[in-house]
Amino acid sequence: MKKIRFLILFLIFPTYYINAQVNTPAQKSYLDSLIVRSKEIYGTYNFKEAITLSAKLIEKSDEYRISYPKYYGYDLLANVYSKLDDSTKARINAQKAIKIAKEINNDTLIGAGNLKLGSILSYNTNTYKKGIRLLEESISIYHESDNLEAIHIAYINITRALLENNSLDEAYDYLNKAHVIEDEIEVSKMSKLRTNFLLATYYFKKKYYNLAEKELLSISEDVDKSSINSLGTIVYKYLKEIYIEKKNYKKAFSCLEKEKMYSEKIYAFKKIEAIEVASGQFELSEYRRNLQVAIKDKEYAANDNKKSKQLTTILIIATGILLLALLGFFLLFSSRKKFVKQLSKNNEELTIAKNKAEKLSKVKSQFFSTVSHELRTPLYGVIGISSILQEDIKLKSHQKELNSLKFSADYLLALINDVLLLNKMDYQDLVLEKIPFELNGLVRSITNSFEFSLEQNKNRLYVSIDDKIPNNLIGSTVRISQILMNIIGNATKFNENGNIWLDITSQGSINEDLHRILFVIKDDGIGIPKEKQDTIFEEFSQVENHNYSHKGTGLGLPIVRKLLKLHNSDIHLKSELGKGSEFSFTLDLLENKNVVETSSVSNLSLDEIKLKYNEVHVLVVDDNKINQKVTQRMLERNDIKSSVANDGEEAVKMTRVNNYQLILMDINMPKMNGIEATKVIRTFNEDIPIIALTAVEIEEMRAEILASGMNGILSKPYDASQFLSTILKSISKRETVK
Repeated sequence: MKKIRFLILFLIFPTYYINAQVNTPAQKSYLDSLIVRSKEIYGTYNFKEAITLSAKLIEKSDEYRISYPKYYGYDLLANVYSKLDDSTKARINAQKAIKIAKEINNDTLIGAGNLKLGSILSYNTNTYKKGIRLLEESISIYHESDNLEAIHIAYINITRALLENNSLDEAYDYLNKAHVIEDEIEVSKMSKLRTNFLLATYYFKKKYYNLAEKELLSISEDVDKSSINSLGTIVYKYLKEIYIEKKNYKKAFSCLEKEKMYSEKIYAFKKIEAIEVASGQFELSEYRRNLQVAIKDKEYAANDNKKSKQLTTILIIATGILLLALLGFFLLFSSRKKFVKQLSKNNEELTIAKNKAEKLSKVKSQFFSTVSHELRTPLYGVIGISSILQEDIKLKSHQKELNSLKFSADYLLALINDVLLLNKMDYQDLVLEKIPFELNGLVRSITNSFEFSLEQNKNRLYVSIDDKIPNNLIGSTVRISQILMNIIGNATKFNENGNIWLDITSQGSINEDLHRILFVIKDDGIGIPKEKQDTIFEEFSQVENHNYSHKGTGLGLPIVRKLLKLHNSDIHLKSELGKGSEFSFTLDLLENKNVVETSSVSNLSLDEIKLKYNEVHVLVVDDNKINQKVTQRMLERNDIKSSVANDGEEAVKMTRVNNYQLILMDINMPKMNGIEATKVIRTFNEDIPIIALTAVEIEEMRAEILASGMNGILSKPYDASQFLSTILKSISKRETVK
């Protein structure tokens, strides 16, 4: 046991001894003496001793494991390089000094290091701002220790840097701070002269020549007494320029003589200084060279065998690598031709595939556009005829069948619209329109469209609109309608003998015109299971409906989510099985403050219009015979006379010789389409209202249609109430304009 203890003590003794050496008084006293000497030669040109001293401080600091002496070593090196005009090396050594000060967490040394580095950087136009920041940091540290003398030096350096870079007013603020310190403590005469000279410089640059002259004359007395050459040169230079401005050339010449005298003294001093600097640079270079040679010789002697072994190992490894590289190069070269050939073939196949994909995309888009028109056109006939038959008293016994017919046609139209809308969104070809609309009218139109489906499932729909929401808004009415109709449509399908609530409330104003509006659609129907709540927003996904045999396509809610994404919004769902569901979302809509008064338009009825014209005569322009019949029958039901034109060319001729109160203009027609015909009619008749009848997507042609001179748009198919309302509004608006 004793042998083991002895062995442990023997092993740890050297470490213990070394650690014990760290804090011996003799070593600390030696390091302190080196620091004192470094401060003594700080402002001299004894570069050889300064470099030697710096090296000792850094070396002994590492040897004795005491960090703070190393700070003074790097700080002294920074001062040496500053004297030698090597700002880069001065900055590097000053940064090393600060790093050590931060490692030992000594605020006094950190402040001094920041002051030194900040002063070095402040002399350079490119780095003066960073220098000022460091000087500011040193001021903060010195404030804690109440070292006003160091703060005064920092303020002077900041003022000088700002004046040199023409930040005059900011410099004046720092100069005032320096003057305040001079009132609190006694500073050296030279420091006082520096602050006075900086004040004179401020006055001079601000062109306050009288104030500058007064300060400079006061400084010149001390300069002449003490023979401060560098200050004397610039003082008399400024005085000379002031007197030239004042056209006092006699005094200007006297100051020029003084400036010249001090310049010559500086020149003589600079020659001596240059010799000392050159000598210092030579000694520094010699010291470095000798030090590097000694280190290299020592390292070479110690590591000669090791390097020989390493060199042999490296040569073997390098030879192996070279052989592998040659083998790899050979294999690469042999396979390169094959690879290039295959790559070329792949590029050709990729180009062909890309062209096919682009062609297929165009064909698909064109196909959907064609299908849209071709399906909407016959649906116009079905929906129009079913609407007319619904109003026929003679067919009252078949009302249920007619309602089912119209509902089926409406459903087919909705399905077509959903498929086309998804196609447009997949191709990112959908842009939100911004058109004025009335919120009350839009909601009323949407809820009226659910009259049959509500009656079929014996549901009740309650609507509440917050009075704080402006009625006149700007937005995409088509997309808002699609969102609401899809959600309300789901509520009617998945509910029986129940209630549906549509609550529209204000969430406040984002700015003066932009309003955030919350839409909540709630029902007390079957609800949605929790496990299905994430999947119902996927295309063709469905929740089983026990109340109604019609299951739908599963496109409604995916369309809603995509449309809300275009509005930078999202849909939120709360639902419990057997207790109903609640869908909510917000829309940011602009208030329409440029609303034209339309009360006179809305008050005119069909009878009032007939009284004005004796009879209302409408021109129906359509190349489809069925559509002609449907439109004419809808007009006849309201005792409105109509004539028919089979194309745009015929419509132009008939409009020239007849007085119509309104034209219903189809867009796609032979010979001359509706847009071309409208442009021709507007050349000789600017007043007659022209309403576009179109089976294509409104958004695709709205701008072109309205730009041609048409007054409004009716999208095929449309119901009877919408049809009559548009006609009356258009004719009444014409009367109001007159």
